[in-house]
Amino acid sequence: MADDSTPLDGHSFEAALAELETIVRTLERGEAPLDQSIELYQRGDALKRHCEARLKSAQARIEQISIGPDGKPDGTKPFDGD
Repeated sequence: MADDSTPLDGHSFEAALAELETIVRTLERGEAPLDQSIELYQRGDALKRHCEARLKSAQARIEQISIGPDGKPDGTKPFDGD
């Protein structure tokens, strides 16, 4: 598991999620001392926010195929998640 001070910028979504899952398992077992649990929780929160940002970024890049009046694809338009 990475150190709390390891920046998340270079983490892929998958690496951040794997580290977050490890932290969750450790916290669920209740084996970490209080101070370490607090540090793990803070790191987990940062990883969660990183994963959410990566997902939001990926969603913004998704494009939908737009269909013309003749029923054939006529290009793409940005994804609108709302």
